[in-house]
Amino acid sequence: MAVWRIAAVLAALAVVASADSVLDWGDDDFASGVAGQETALVMFYAPWCGHCKRLKPEYEKAAQLLVGNDPPIALVKVDCTEAGKDTCGKFGVTGYPTLKIFRNGEVSQDYNGPREANGIVKYMRAQVGPSAVELTSVKAFTDFISKSDVGLVGFFDSDSSLKSIYLKLADKLREKVRFAHTSSKEIFDKQSAKSDTVVLFRPPQMQSKFEPNFITYEGDANVDSFEKFIHKNFHGLVGHRQRDSINDFKSPAVFAYYNVDYVKNVKGTNYWRNRILKVAQNYADSFTFAICSKDDFQHELNEFGIDYVPGDKPKIAARNAKDQKFIMKDEFSLESFEQFLKDLQAGSLEPFLKSEPIPDDNSGPVKVAVAKNFDEIVTNNDKDILIEFYAPWCGHCKKLAPVWDEVGEKLKDEDVEIVKMDASNNDVPSPFEVRGFPTLYWVPKNSKSKPVKYEGGREVDDFVSYVAKHATDELKSFDRKGKPKKEEL
Repeated sequence: MAVWRIAAVLAALAVVASADSVLDWGDDDFASGVAGQETALVMFYAPWCGHCKRLKPEYEKAAQLLVGNDPPIALVKVDCTEAGKDTCGKFGVTGYPTLKIFRNGEVSQDYNGPREANGIVKYMRAQVGPSAVELTSVKAFTDFISKSDVGLVGFFDSDSSLKSIYLKLADKLREKVRFAHTSSKEIFDKQSAKSDTVVLFRPPQMQSKFEPNFITYEGDANVDSFEKFIHKNFHGLVGHRQRDSINDFKSPAVFAYYNVDYVKNVKGTNYWRNRILKVAQNYADSFTFAICSKDDFQHELNEFGIDYVPGDKPKIAARNAKDQKFIMKDEFSLESFEQFLKDLQAGSLEPFLKSEPIPDDNSGPVKVAVAKNFDEIVTNNDKDILIEFYAPWCGHCKKLAPVWDEVGEKLKDEDVEIVKMDASNNDVPSPFEVRGFPTLYWVPKNSKSKPVKYEGGREVDDFVSYVAKHATDELKSFDRKGKPKKEEL
């Protein structure tokens, strides 16, 4: 058979396997099907639903990752618009997607966990069995440490204070970390383990010659020390950063974006990770390092001004302790990566700033701030500032726009600056936090480092009254209550 035909057959089989990983049930088979599952996560969906379409590939990937899980976990989908209408009605489904956890055919709880594959897997694994699995054979031990996630094993030949603390931590972190314990002499001998020790095992795909494959806990017997040990060593020298673990990688941090895929391309993924490891080991005390899938983190690459990552080589980006952004402009090599880290460590690199051009004319009653002129317009301005962070596509922002212009016109002769900034196309500096649009801040001229989020009304009089009340110096045309002052004859 020709090579291309073999490849086609394998691809077709992969598609079938992928499709079969998620069970597709309707009204005729749902009740009997879910009754036969000890634990099942059910997604009630509608084919036209945008959120459902985004969740579907993550859900299918999670199902594949859970194949062979012990205890078993089934992932099920029910189409609420066709074959599963009655089932969805029975369980009170009114929005899509709705996810529920079933145990032995009965609803156990609503699913409130992550919506991406790895997060779904970790969350669901935490829902079955004990928080720390007891390992009673060498095979069980080997299977446990061979999984694709970090695993902790406690070696205890009797009850002890360390075991008690370990099990408490397992209860606390069961949704994020896999725990096991053993008192099997056979396992002790295989691992040459001492009693009352806890060992963190790296998953096989993350093992390398640049760091040990397992680490023994040597801290105090308390939960806080245990937890710090896990956080410090969980991801290793160069971790695999995923959407459910973003918060584990704190600045200063260096990220390598490329085709990271530990399901379909372990060898290719580790080819580049090993090169990053070789250099990173000399800078472990200065930076956190991680590899990231360029597809999963395209939105983040856009924040660094990178539209896409061409070819196989990683694109390197970093943040320093001040959260300033830096990009390695040279093509990746061991030499260019090392030089980038040296320059980053020395503070000799120019930060990357996502910014629109500075307006040619900024003389209107509402000043336009961009990242490049933010200090001039806001930080170093000797006036009080009322600033709006907006996005051009935001409906609420469009509604506010004429109001904002009118406020600017009313206060144009005052010791106050009315400012707007497109936060979707410009970096927003600290300490401002923008998590939705529009976000408004009041910045007193004598306290620029302490902006106050504006939470008041959105009409012209609301803004004028607020400014009149909080202005450092009383306004010329309005009293402290926002009432117009009478003109002297």
